[in-house]
Amino acid sequence: MVLEDFRRLLVHAGFHITAKLLDSMLPPDLRSLEVPRATVYVVDVHAARQATGALLANILDRYSNARLLVVGDGLKESESYSLLRQGVKGILTYAEAREQLARALPQVAAGGIWVPRILLSRFVDSILTSVQGRRLRADAPAELSRREQEVLGSLLENLANKEIADRLHISERTVKFHVSNLLAKFGVRRRADLILLCYQRRGAVA
Repeated sequence: MVLEDFRRLLVHAGFHITAKLLDSMLPPDLRSLEVPRATVYVVDVHAARQATGALLANILDRYSNARLLVVGDGLKESESYSLLRQGVKGILTYAEAREQLARALPQVAAGGIWVPRILLSRFVDSILTSVQGRRLRADAPAELSRREQEVLGSLLENLANKEIADRLHISERTVKFHVSNLLAKFGVRRRADLILLCYQRRGAVA
């Protein structure tokens, strides 16, 4: 997907695009690249895995709460898992990006995830069978209130804050408050980690 194609997809959707063309694809150069601040970073992952990893690490080191969405074809399942573990919130092929990018960006910007369900399911399974997954099984979160359970259920449906607020007839600020409490109770920092933990717990009970 060339840059002009990317602009064409988003020009009527109200997004402000800041493009960063890379002069070098060497991991050391990408690790030290000056990266502008953005609400969501869309990274073309056609480059070598090491180069992509270096660029994503650079962004997350500079902006720990950065929202990352990657676009690329031919990703192996293991490579997608590695991207998710690194903190990527969205994964799209080029064909999917042409149809879904304008919808995926606000979702990822709001802290949601835009990943094919089958990929997320397999990734969760891989977590469950890992040493980390067995350790997490022993960690039980604090008791949740009814409202926290409702917000958590909505998060597991991949809803953004505004959608959760509309569904529960509460303000977005209240949603953010409950999400913050959920993260604290589960002992995680990101929504993606919370979702994985919840699927892990369901797997442990089943």
